[in-house]
Amino acid sequence: MSEDVKMSVSAPVMKGNDKIVYVVFEDVAVSAEFEAPSGKLVKNTGFNDEDLSVLSEYVKNEWNTILNMSKNIDPMKAFLES
Repeated sequence: MSEDVKMSVSAPVMKGNDKIVYVVFEDVAVSAEFEAPSGKLVKNTGFNDEDLSVLSEYVKNEWNTILNMSKNIDPMKAFLES
């Protein structure tokens, strides 16, 4: 996996009774989306199984950091800037 992989997170959303954040990892020709905190793979384009395992573990282990990042997202501001 390249060291140039970029991570982006969604604002927190409710799924049933659980708060989740969608986490996307992207590089030039590959991308993968996970649900945090479960590390569940939502979509993969190009990452191999080993990379997906590493990324999933990262999402699970860094839940608090990811959640804090997501709390700083203003969806309306992002919408208006696009």
